[in-house]
Amino acid sequence: MQADLERLRLEQNKLSKRLMRETGRAIADFNMIEAGDRVMVCVSGGKDSFGMLDILMTLRSRAPIDFDIVAVNLDQMQPGFPADVLPTYLTQVGVPFHIETRDTYSIVKRLIPEGKTTCSLCSRLRRGNLYRIATELGATKIALGHHRDDILGTFFLNMFYGAKLKAMPPKLVSDDGRHTVIRPLAYVPEADLIEYADWKQFPIIPCDLCGSQENLKRKEVTRMLQEWDKKYPGRAWNIFKALGNVTPSHLMDPQLFDFVGLKPDGKANLLGDTAFDPAPIDSSEITILRVELPSSH
Repeated sequence: MQADLERLRLEQNKLSKRLMRETGRAIADFNMIEAGDRVMVCVSGGKDSFGMLDILMTLRSRAPIDFDIVAVNLDQMQPGFPADVLPTYLTQVGVPFHIETRDTYSIVKRLIPEGKTTCSLCSRLRRGNLYRIATELGATKIALGHHRDDILGTFFLNMFYGAKLKAMPPKLVSDDGRHTVIRPLAYVPEADLIEYADWKQFPIIPCDLCGSQENLKRKEVTRMLQEWDKKYPGRAWNIFKALGNVTPSHLMDPQLFDFVGLKPDGKANLLGDTAFDPAPIDSSEITILRVELPSSH
């Protein structure tokens, strides 16, 4: 029993260090948080936003710069929503917070036919309210709890169903040019957040809008990524890294590269024929290919 407890503590310590390291790395890589920032951490009641708040509070206590955190929840008036859970938890952990009540649930249910995807309208309504709240609270950054798998999932959804190479950026400026939105968990896989939430026993509040639509395309993409993680370790990470390692001259977007005006100039071109060179294949993928390909004998 003592050995099991010691092993559990070791695993939890490794998980905590990994989460702090990867979140801190994303913050540094994209200059997400600066000295004097007031970071509005959006807490929905799900595992990701609970994890983000907990990690950011820990990092703030260790950071060489000073910044403030205010937790914000948008109560969308979903039937049965336990309104006392978040205020109780946020009070216990000692973070300033603001609860905003807006009946966006009724708007979504009225405008979206039964069985259709609610996420798009729900997100727009929530985003508009969060931007307004950020202004009222004087927040300089708005932190969202999207993780690595959310970013990858969005990439595949846009590619499969929208014919676009587009994902979630780790940092962006809002359409009105007034707010900076950050995703500190950009480097964190969902599996780590699931494990962290189980360890910390966050009071998770389910979403009745999204959770009731089991056949959403995003869920299909999520299952695909989960299967890859099991069968082809490293594949999802390689695709994720590729999002930050782009060569526009080897794609097909004339807005990113001047294909029309491209002409030989007699100078060596390191980006020319290298497009046809075979990419290095991960050794685990080679092993899998050997196992799955039929024998030629």
